[in-house]
Amino acid sequence: MRRASTKPLLEIVPVALIVLSLASCALAQDPHKADAAMVEQWLEDVSNWGRWGNNDQLGTLNLITPEKRLAAAGLVADGVSVSLAHHALTDTTPDNPSPYGHQMTAQGTDNTFPFVSDEITVDYHGYAHSHMDSLCHMFWNGKMYNGYARDTIDDTGCSQLGIQGFQQGIFTRGILMDIARLKGVDYLEPATPIYAEDLEAWEEEARLEVSAGDVVLIRTGRWARRAEHGAWDVGTGSAGLHASAVLWLHERDVAMLGSDVASDVLPSGIEGISHPVHLLTLVARGCPIFDNLDLEA
Repeated sequence: MRRASTKPLLEIVPVALIVLSLASCALAQDPHKADAAMVEQWLEDVSNWGRWGNNDQLGTLNLITPEKRLAAAGLVADGVSVSLAHHALTDTTPDNPSPYGHQMTAQGTDNTFPFVSDEITVDYHGYAHSHMDSLCHMFWNGKMYNGYARDTIDDTGCSQLGIQGFQQGIFTRGILMDIARLKGVDYLEPATPIYAEDLEAWEEEARLEVSAGDVVLIRTGRWARRAEHGAWDVGTGSAGLHASAVLWLHERDVAMLGSDVASDVLPSGIEGISHPVHLLTLVARGCPIFDNLDLEA
């Protein structure tokens, strides 16, 4: 629901009466109490399939227009570079069962071979390493975004919707929504859901609005909590967006979503669907996701 604080009271009252008369119906569809059936409906409600053509592979990155890039460039004031990538985790911990691998392959000898080189291995997906999910990262009922079939994926990779589709780079306005700070804490506790009203409260506090083509980054304070309490299995318990919040992101035409965990509140609270935010965002909206960003700086 949109805020109507600028409307005269006499205009608000009739609407309020209608809402009250439908309260019994609304209770059955309370988005805070989402179930699998509601998520299945939301898959249709937020779908961008066909919006940019049947062969589209960019999804919501189509919302980042030349005009949007120019507007974003105009916002630069200080020219300071701040990385959102967390440092590589090389130890085996509850949130990092597949550590980042690194070994030297050459350390040079003398002027006849003065080169140093190394080899790096990484299992990107999971809850440790900062990475971006391409649109072929997830499917539902055998289909990925825009109706591409799961069987287009084989041992060689994704022939459709792969990360190579974004090779021209992504440049737009980034919006950091620090929900922990909004709630007056250093970090949110595991399993804390973030709802659309939290996102709107952040907008009001920050005095700006999310608009089409923006990248929205959600800070839960995961890394601050890890620094204080140590690593834990964030795959079984982490703060994040409730599935219903994707309806709000879709309404605002957000181009990309990111978080310091994996965007989904875990557990999701929806039986049979472990990561409904991923499902609605990647498969229905065609919106790439950044996972495990470091948003502390």
